[in-house]
Order: sequence, then structure tokens, then C-alpha cells
Amino acid sequence: QKQLARGQRLVEILKQGQYIPMPVEKQIVIIYAGTHGHLDLVPANKLKSYEDELFAFLEKKHPEILKTIVTSGKIEDSLRGQLDGALKEFSTVFTA
Repeated sequence: QKQLARGQRLVEILKQGQYIPMPVEKQIVIIYAGTHGHLDLVPANKLKSYEDELFAFLEKKHPEILKTIVTSGKIEDSLRGQLDGALKEFSTVFTA
């Protein structure tokens, strides 16, 4: 059940609006969050607002994470700790 629920969330986060592609760095962050269990407690019907609020949070409080992903094109080990910390911090302020 847990694996199916995670799969459902991953399908939801991969959906994008027509003619509105998501920037690659944001895709990387949200897929990372989904595959590392950060979305497990977020109801599937709240994922869109989670994404929007997460990206606003990262742009405001942790812009260096997105900039590093843009320049390197991947999540290095040094960035993984920062990203996990930011996702945990965001989970305390996000209200589902």
C-alpha cells in the first residue's frame, strides 16, 4: 500500500500544464522530494499547492539550492544535505 501511495504521488507531481513546462531545477527538486519520502504524508489532492508553496519557499529562503542545481545539473552529495534540510524545514510550515 505504501509503495502504491508513493507511486500515485509521483504520477501527480509529474503532471505539468500544457505549454507551461516546469524549469528543470524545480523538476529535480520535486522528484527528489517524492522519491525520498518527503511527500508520503501529503494528501495527493494537495500536491499542487505543496509544489507551488515549496518552490516559493525555496526561492525565498534557499535560492542557492536551485542555483546550484542549475549550474551543476544534478544533486551532489554536498547539496543533498542542504536539500533534505530545506524539505524538512518546509514540511513544518506547510499545512495540508
